[in-house]
Amino acid sequence: MTDEPLLTLRPDPDGIAKAAAILRAGGLVSFPTETVYGLGADARNDSAVAGIYAAKGRPSFNPLIVHLPSLSAARTLCHFDDAAARLAGAFWPGALTLVLPLRPDAGVSKLVTAGLETLAVRVPDHPVAQALLTAFDGPVAAPSANPSGRVSPTSAAHVQAGLGNKINALVDGGSCAVGLESTIVSCVGKPALLRAGGIPAEALEACLGQPLALPDDPETPVSPGQLASHYAPQGSVRLNARTVEDGEVLLGFGNVEATLNLSPSGDLTEAAARLFDCLHQLDAMGAARIAVSPIPDHGLGRAINDRLHRAAAPR
Repeated sequence: MTDEPLLTLRPDPDGIAKAAAILRAGGLVSFPTETVYGLGADARNDSAVAGIYAAKGRPSFNPLIVHLPSLSAARTLCHFDDAAARLAGAFWPGALTLVLPLRPDAGVSKLVTAGLETLAVRVPDHPVAQALLTAFDGPVAAPSANPSGRVSPTSAAHVQAGLGNKINALVDGGSCAVGLESTIVSCVGKPALLRAGGIPAEALEACLGQPLALPDDPETPVSPGQLASHYAPQGSVRLNARTVEDGEVLLGFGNVEATLNLSPSGDLTEAAARLFDCLHQLDAMGAARIAVSPIPDHGLGRAINDRLHRAAAPR
């Protein structure tokens, strides 16, 4: 939560420039798309992305959609096969999100991908969104700008009522034309419909010349967070550790001596931002047995604990 009242910006060059500057500084900016209002942050900035989850009260680190100004910008982050290129050519800019293989050098925060090797990307068809993305000149992670579990916002007033001073700025671009979230299609393997939305599946299938698979089709990727064992490092994980046993390394939280510490000050937003990076560091160190300090189970702590429980699950 910010100490200042929500800054509302006009969708003119001055307002767009101010919004882009806030994004560059790691702030949170709500902006209109043709579907709903998004809550944007620099997709390369772990702390900024963690701020999205904190502002929304989002209960777990679900993958976020990255918004970009063009297909060429999306190609710098993801690999496009023929099916993905065909869909992007036909429906971008527009209410279609594609889940694609992530390029190794994309530089996107692991909080955006939930630690997966895929990325959800979209090129929105809204002049204000396009102006902001062009001015920012980088990937913007942006789920809907509403408290988690609440109705998605289609006007600036909805954002103001739902998030208030939990975010830094709001670009008021009027009402959203579509008012329904984007359709999500995975193009990792056979194209699969992951979420119905602003573009009918029939139109997508006509473009591809084949039916879309369904999410439970064995040829398609498993949806994030479905596996009991997930987000797991190579070593075994012991949770709620108040002492360290022989042969263990400690992933700490708060004022404890630890090999790595999610947040020495006990800040859950910082811990969320560092979680995936710390798990990768433990792998790089060859840690065979990992003890994890207790994490408070409220706010972002619930999301951190959810991921740690999956990391500790039997494999």
